[in-house]
Amino acid sequence: MQISVIGCGYLGAVHAASMAKLGHDVVGVDTDVTKVEALARGEAPFFEPGLPELLRDVVATGRLSFTSDVADVADAQVHFVCVGTPQRKDGYAADLSYVDSAVDALAPHLASGSLVVGKSTVPVGTARRLEQLVTAIQPESGLAWNPEFLREGFAVKDTLHPDRIVYGVGEYGVGGDSFRAEALLDEVYEAPLAEGAPKLVTDHATAELVKVAANSFLATKISFINAMAELCEATGADVAALADAIGMDKRIGRKFLNAGLGFGGGCLPKDIRAFMARAGELGADQALSFLAEVDSINMRRRVRMVDLAREVCGGTVVGRRIAVLGAAFKPESDDVRDSPALNVAAQLQLQGGDIVVTDPQANANAAKVWPTLKFADSADEAAEGADLVLLLTEWRAFRELDPVSFGEKVTRKRILDGRNVLDPQRWREAGWTYRALGRP
Repeated sequence: MQISVIGCGYLGAVHAASMAKLGHDVVGVDTDVTKVEALARGEAPFFEPGLPELLRDVVATGRLSFTSDVADVADAQVHFVCVGTPQRKDGYAADLSYVDSAVDALAPHLASGSLVVGKSTVPVGTARRLEQLVTAIQPESGLAWNPEFLREGFAVKDTLHPDRIVYGVGEYGVGGDSFRAEALLDEVYEAPLAEGAPKLVTDHATAELVKVAANSFLATKISFINAMAELCEATGADVAALADAIGMDKRIGRKFLNAGLGFGGGCLPKDIRAFMARAGELGADQALSFLAEVDSINMRRRVRMVDLAREVCGGTVVGRRIAVLGAAFKPESDDVRDSPALNVAAQLQLQGGDIVVTDPQANANAAKVWPTLKFADSADEAAEGADLVLLLTEWRAFRELDPVSFGEKVTRKRILDGRNVLDPQRWREAGWTYRALGRP
């Protein structure tokens, strides 16, 4: 098929390359000329495992190209809108200006019978509004919503081999026929559907709600175990053992019951806030009032880590050299948006600490956000002469550190495990003072 992808950031670049891998002819569109030129050379503008190899592969076949001119997509049958929906600066609501601009620019170039497919995470009601805009300009076109479920670090796999595919085809579909919209999307996703990927066809509103509802559930589960960590600290209980025990209940499950520094990134925090804001606009704010506490618990984890660092350092971090292992919000990513690790590092610096941060992929992005922080190329370099070490992003390289040899780098063997991924006994036997959130 002839496919366009409007917006070639994290979501769009992965989606464009993956669609080309599935055999489609794809044109990616972005207003950032530098990004377009890099992608056209097969270079990924951000870190995502497997993406550079995929880009080089499909660009070489000629099935994937990039442009900054939206007019170049006029021949496409299906147009995916993959632009960002960040949190607005004046509140919790999502900023839809990028989505609106993308659809406004695309609409005049739509061919009869073509389908616009939203993948961006938007407030419920957006698809219906955009469908009216699209069909007013090209009555024989239509709009569907096809939410993305990518995990950073696994985005290529999640696109090529999704665990579910959702179509929100609306009431009318293409040219007044919802079955045509479904048929076009079936053709797009022929390969994963043939592999057995489950498909769910819904109305627009349900499709829009799927992603934010899923993210809200995951955020709630994370904040629940972190609330239990607060109780464990007050009682001397062990939150890791508690999570193991309740996770054995099949109705609950062990995934996402990992107490620690909490969640961050460009999705969960802004999505649950936008969800609350939209519920308020719809007069259903009480239905999501619990998410305010989910958000509050999550933010308290960062404060608690700073407090614990100060406690371990004898009441103050002024002048203390502190090594921070991790800057990205999660491993296998260079994304520092709303990163708990970087937030803690910055707070400790503001309180007078001599902070050195290291991350396998995110140093450059972190330095753009906090240029006053010091950065090191490795954990060993960051730990030289340290009075305290904080493990705040659970990269494999950090999880597998040898406490004996690593201990030779520091001035004082004190470590705070912000992700509960180290073996406390092993580190204590190597002479370290080991502390973690929710652990004795």
